Amino acid sequence: MNVAFLSTKSEAFTEQADPLDHLTDVLFRRIGAEGVYARTELYEDIVQRLAALISKYREPEAEVLRFPPVMSRAQVERSGYLKSFPNLLGCVCGLHGGEREIDAAVSRFEVGGDWTTSLTPSDLVLSPAACYPVYPIAAARGPVPPQGWHFDVAADCFRREPSRHLDRLQSFRMREYVCIGAPDQVSEFRERWMERAQSIARDLGLPFAIDYANDPFFGRVGQMKAVSQKQQQLKFELLVPLRSDEDKPTACMSFNYHRDHFGLAWGIRAADGSPAHTACVAFGMDRLAVAMFQIHGKNVDKWPVEVRDLLGLPRDDL
Repeated sequence: MNVAFLSTKSEAFTEQADPLDHLTDVLFRRIGAEGVYARTELYEDIVQRLAALISKYREPEAEVLRFPPVMSRAQVERSGYLKSFPNLLGCVCGLHGGEREIDAAVSRFEVGGDWTTSLTPSDLVLSPAACYPVYPIAAARGPVPPQGWHFDVAADCFRREPSRHLDRLQSFRMREYVCIGAPDQVSEFRERWMERAQSIARDLGLPFAIDYANDPFFGRVGQMKAVSQKQQQLKFELLVPLRSDEDKPTACMSFNYHRDHFGLAWGIRAADGSPAHTACVAFGMDRLAVAMFQIHGKNVDKWPVEVRDLLGLPRDDL
């Protein structure tokens, strides 16, 4: 599989020390690209334990869906991602044509030429967020019932923002709870989860703050969207200080109210016939795991007893 990226600037990165660097060789193995790593057993064990903890808080009526790392290009376009974040999108490409055309591309590579000029896009893109595939699924079911819909979704996601910092990966896991329904249902869902998520963070022993935020919309129009998003307080983030109080903290969870954006884009109707509203709470599983190791240390045997018990880690004193 080959992937093409939409890019608007030079991608040169300087090597600068980062306070999270000491975790790299314990949690990951480098595989030749910034922000894309093999994951160690130690790290994966904590990711899975965090996922199990989050599952305990699932809405009883939530439908569980797990998505692959790719999704329909047409669906991403219809959902508006290309217009808002074109610089972050990764497109799956391949060598198309007959044997002669494909062989010519391979032959160019063998003599030091550029075989990628023969790539053409497929109908797939790399999933930029776990919730995007759920809206067309919901739309195909007809009107939203009076009680609304709840989903528990997860996916391997991708955003083209190469970085050597461990809390900003290009390829990462996202877990989301999604609510679709009337405005009051959706607003109440987000408020409930903002409280619930803070309780989870406290139990995990993570220092944090909640603050309103905006998505990294692209271009001048995007700047206006970002200002509007902040003014309407449509996005909040749970921020964990992983470096120092002076440095920008890391968003490990987000709480997003989309209003009727996806309802209009996909023709999802609430029980009264109006465009459905949607909201999601997103957990950055890799950011949460990195935060646990940065806050509590690389040796999980020395993590606080309460945290170890919460995650179901074995205890030597039992």
